[in-house]
Amino acid sequence: MTYRHGLLTGITSTALAAGAIGAAWWVVAAPIKEPTKSAAPGIPATVPKPFKEDQAATVVLTADAEAKLALRTAPVTRASVPRARVFGGEVVVPPGRSILVSAPLAGTLKAGTAPVPGQLVRAGKPVLQLVPVLDPVGRANLTAARVDADGQVKTADEQLKLARITLGRAKEVLAEGGGRQRDVDDANAALKVAEQTHAAATARRDLLGKVLGELDSGTAAPIPIDAPADGVLRNVNSLPGQMVPAGAPLFEVINLDAVWVRVPVYVGDREEIDGAFATIRPLAAPTGSSGRGAWAVGAPPTANPLAGTVDLFFHTLNPDPSDDRWKAVAGAVGGFAVAPFAGAPLGPGQRVAVMLALKEPAEALIVPWAAVLYDFHGGTWVYVKTADRTYSRERVRVRHVTGERAVLDDGPAPGKEVVSAGAAELFGTETGFSK
Repeated sequence: MTYRHGLLTGITSTALAAGAIGAAWWVVAAPIKEPTKSAAPGIPATVPKPFKEDQAATVVLTADAEAKLALRTAPVTRASVPRARVFGGEVVVPPGRSILVSAPLAGTLKAGTAPVPGQLVRAGKPVLQLVPVLDPVGRANLTAARVDADGQVKTADEQLKLARITLGRAKEVLAEGGGRQRDVDDANAALKVAEQTHAAATARRDLLGKVLGELDSGTAAPIPIDAPADGVLRNVNSLPGQMVPAGAPLFEVINLDAVWVRVPVYVGDREEIDGAFATIRPLAAPTGSSGRGAWAVGAPPTANPLAGTVDLFFHTLNPDPSDDRWKAVAGAVGGFAVAPFAGAPLGPGQRVAVMLALKEPAEALIVPWAAVLYDFHGGTWVYVKTADRTYSRERVRVRHVTGERAVLDDGPAPGKEVVSAGAAELFGTETGFSK
């Protein structure tokens, strides 16, 4: 290394060391500057005239306009009202109202008009005709069937006697104040089932005796297979021209003059429900529709462990306006007797809405049902009188409707006056549809 190169290297090293020392001193000794505060954020938007719903929905009438509208008001009240809850229900056929008719003996169904499901039938009217076909074995079977039929009639006699005794005892205990109406209803239902069983067994015994007599005399004729009760054909298992063995199912008749409604109820709600009475409505029934009444019945206890529900059963009348029998009833006792059950008849399996009352009443706001009106979007409103000839439209939430009263979840304070007559006309005046 030459002298010149050594000199340059020393100068460069000295300069770098001095720069590093100066930079370190500046970092340590320089004052820490506080971060400058940002300016306050600006207002993103301004509303010169904010919208106030209560002022926008206020109507001020002149004295002449108020007189022409003939408005009437009623106070908002707070009272203890029965609580109710709506559950889903299913229409079912009551026990004893579905009868399966079987062939009393082997034979061929006589050709003719075939019955169809849904067809109305009357008790004692023939649905099919059976031409018996007998060989020696068949004759022996027929004789044995007659003996068996005699035994069934005797058994049915004893069951019928027992059912009558049970019903009589239940009525006596209830009259003395120590029984329940449910026990009487259960005994009455058991008596009806016993009567139908006895009638079916007697008819089968008489039919077999008639057939045996005709076969012995050589005058066998087609046996009419009659409908055991008034009702509707639900199933048709055999058709004219078909050969059937003894005991083969021919058709099924159901009577829908009265139906049951099965209501699954969550077990946690069961203790809150007063299950003596129910109101049945279609699923799409509008708010305020009356519905049809239904009463609790004693039925075998059923439940769904997976859903955690227990079943309540209610029975209700199910008149068919097109049925001549119901027309005769309405003509005899008056239309008012079946008016509460008017509407389309209910069918097995149909889903319905069931309103059940709760045991403990609760206080709620009450206004006349005529005071509630609906807007285009389905919102519910009432007009509150805020000053002389001044009415303000306020939102309400309707819980349910009882008669002519609307029970509210939310609404005006108690004591305020709401328009109970003329609310629709006042709404038309506000929106400009009427002058």
